Amino acid sequence: MSWDGKFVHVSGTIARVVVETSDRVEKIDHVWIDLETGLEGILRLSLSTCSRQSRNAGFDPRIWVGIVHSSWTELPTPGIEPGQPFNYATLESTRRTDYLAFARRELEQLLIEKAGRALCAEAWGDLYVRGQAGVHQIHSRRASFAVRTDHIGRDGALQFYYDDGVRELLLFKFAGQP
Repeated sequence: MSWDGKFVHVSGTIARVVVETSDRVEKIDHVWIDLETGLEGILRLSLSTCSRQSRNAGFDPRIWVGIVHSSWTELPTPGIEPGQPFNYATLESTRRTDYLAFARRELEQLLIEKAGRALCAEAWGDLYVRGQAGVHQIHSRRASFAVRTDHIGRDGALQFYYDDGVRELLLFKFAGQP
């Protein structure tokens, strides 16, 4: 794909959910959700479940998750497209968003449960191609305690659609992000 490294918006049905495994438990920090995106095939969403960078720098490695509920009447069309600028601060200025801290295993279970109930999902983040195409950086890109680089307008997020007409937008932050 010629979009490698570009900020994208993807949507599709959930093909499978996989929790990362390793003989070294300290290396486990992802849940992968494979989306069937239509003509583009399967894209892997790579979701951080703890911050190794924060832990290694002596900060809290948990992930803070905010969930914004809304309703839907039409499912998104499967596929991939260039992402429009996305900034948590813009959303937070119009909707109260409370964040709860999740340890790795708690966040794994939350993502497995929500993905298991969802009709489909969509995500915003950076496209990567390493053997398999996928989307990562599905979290706030503002500077944190451990990562000082500030990327404004490239926040990633994950949204689930359920059969009861409810939609949940999940926002992910690391220690020290505004």
